Amino acid sequence: MSLVGKEKSHVRLVFLGAAGVGKTALIRRFLLDTFEPKHRRTVEELHSKEYEVSGATVTLEILDTSGSYSFPAMRKLSIQNSDAFALVYAVDNAESFESVKSLREEILEVKEDKFPPIVVVGNKAESGGERQVPAEDALSLVELDWNSRFVETSAKDNENVLEVFRELLQQARLPGRLGPALCRRRETFPSEHGLRPPMNKTNSCSVC
Repeated sequence: MSLVGKEKSHVRLVFLGAAGVGKTALIRRFLLDTFEPKHRRTVEELHSKEYEVSGATVTLEILDTSGSYSFPAMRKLSIQNSDAFALVYAVDNAESFESVKSLREEILEVKEDKFPPIVVVGNKAESGGERQVPAEDALSLVELDWNSRFVETSAKDNENVLEVFRELLQQARLPGRLGPALCRRRETFPSEHGLRPPMNKTNSCSVC
């Protein structure tokens, strides 16, 4: 997505998805470079950090939401107040992928936008793990039918986690070089210059 337009000094990213798909794990891996294998129930948790982009201070908020459908009003408010969306499912849970479809429809309705800034994330893609959602099926639906971006990740193995946030920040009209202050303020992303692989069955599940 083009970065045309005025860049924001404040941006909020929201992570949505069914319970247990690894939303919190992805956020913790990004911010703290840690992984906690035990699932803990999240109602709503907001992480706020300041970064420097081209000499200007930018406030980045990352909203970790509940996977429970017991909080529809809270979820709607989260959608209304956010700039870009990570819709997370687990590749070993087909029902969680169906939840992503429902969440996308809700975003379209709340934001009144046919092409909202969305990155669909297939988490728990560790090698050797059980898979219920084929990568090529998800990629085709998300990128061809929805015109959104698709990334498979492993918070456990720290695979493609950085790519998710890079895509979200780009879609939120912030430069890709904006990075997390993992240890100190004003730290930048590692300099990775890989290209997205061709969309085919042999490597469709990996994003450089």
